Amino acid sequence: MKTRPNKMTNFRWTICFMLFMATTINYMDRQVLSLTWKDFIAPEFHWTDTDYGFIAGVFAIVYALGMLFAGRVIDWMGTRKGYLWTIGIWSLGACLHAFCGIATEWWVGVDNVEALKQAETGSALALSIATVSVYFFIAARCILAIGEAGNFPVATKVAAEYFPKKDRAFPTSIYNSGAAIGALVAPVSIPTLASYFRDLGVGNGWEMAFVIIGALGFVWMGFWVFLYKRPSESRWVNEAELAYIEQNEEEEEEKTPQASSPTEENLPKMSFLQCIRYKQAWAFAVGKFLTDGIWWFFLFWTPAYLSDVYHLPSNAPMAQLLIFVLYAITMLSIIGGWLPTYFVEKKGMNPYKGRMRAMLIFAFFPIITLLAQPLGAYSYWYPIIIIGIAGAAHQAWSSNIYCTVSDMFPQNAIATIIGFGGMAGGIGSSLINMGSGVLFDYAANTQLAFMGFTGKPAGYFIIFCICSVAYLIGWIIMKALVPEYKPIKP
Repeated sequence: MKTRPNKMTNFRWTICFMLFMATTINYMDRQVLSLTWKDFIAPEFHWTDTDYGFIAGVFAIVYALGMLFAGRVIDWMGTRKGYLWTIGIWSLGACLHAFCGIATEWWVGVDNVEALKQAETGSALALSIATVSVYFFIAARCILAIGEAGNFPVATKVAAEYFPKKDRAFPTSIYNSGAAIGALVAPVSIPTLASYFRDLGVGNGWEMAFVIIGALGFVWMGFWVFLYKRPSESRWVNEAELAYIEQNEEEEEEKTPQASSPTEENLPKMSFLQCIRYKQAWAFAVGKFLTDGIWWFFLFWTPAYLSDVYHLPSNAPMAQLLIFVLYAITMLSIIGGWLPTYFVEKKGMNPYKGRMRAMLIFAFFPIITLLAQPLGAYSYWYPIIIIGIAGAAHQAWSSNIYCTVSDMFPQNAIATIIGFGGMAGGIGSSLINMGSGVLFDYAANTQLAFMGFTGKPAGYFIIFCICSVAYLIGWIIMKALVPEYKPIKP
């Protein structure tokens, strides 16, 4: 074995960048549909808000179930192979969306896209087109969801491998910000791609958007195969960096001498049932259930919100600018990694107490979404800025709630717990997305009135009210379940 220099390498940040890129691609893939359905796909397949809400809701349910099993599979498979399978499956699923139109034409017996569009609204053919296309899209979304479900369990596990406990919130906030970057890049690229290929006469344009964005995952896989190994096996990690990464293990070994190092390989394995018997696991699951759906609502419905309330189609320059600004604001979430570190290092708090203090602060920001709809009557910039601030608070909250798991559970159980909590978050997301679609159609058809608004604006206001209090409720329940820092020993 060659001698490694004393000066510490920083390869762990290269791995952090890889996690960031994977999360960015993850969110771009899932956002292609939200940015194309209203103005490109719905006219072709005669979709309603309920149809779209149903697709989004099923995606969330499958994502939830995938999270439940993905964590356990990744703990068994390991991070290297686990990430390859994860991103390979979701990239395939993303590309398969492009074939839903061809499959629908074949199933209902029409010759081309124009024949789909020209079906009379309300006719048996239009209903058949809508129903068949919804189920084809659901099939593609299910494959996408199964793959994407593995991203955060495996990313959290990789971060636990490459960073000591005291540092994990910052790299977690960095790779977690990939969600915001993906959402930031998507609105200025996806509708433009769809419009470009539609003008070229390549289908209806949206198909190539799915293919091009989906292919990015296969490129990432090539870099992962070349770069990733566990820190102790990596040729890019020297002894100084390895000692820095493993400092927590060394401290625990000093407190509890053992015959062998407490590596992931020789720690006793925790079964799924063992993992979920702890209140720490349920606190994480409750926090995810109550808050994940808020982010997914903003992600999946903001383009439709601009189209429904302000009549701005997703490929309009102003709509693209608004969504870009919204997700640029969410980049403030990087503070989510710094604040708990400040509480731990400057105020002497333990990691859990520092994270919970930070999460309480972040939980107050979404309350301003109560003002989004009233101020939106003056300018569409107000709700965009408010949603951006709420989104930043969510991402800051999210980066810390993941770290509560890696702080308190051994490495060989982290992905399982993340998967369990992700399942809970997916269920919450499914409820809010399905419910929103039904509510918006109902509000439009009945001219529902709420707090001075009627129709769809009233429906959006109701959802904003739910979003405003979810984080505080989640924090209170989490704190009640786990009042103090309680690390788990297998």
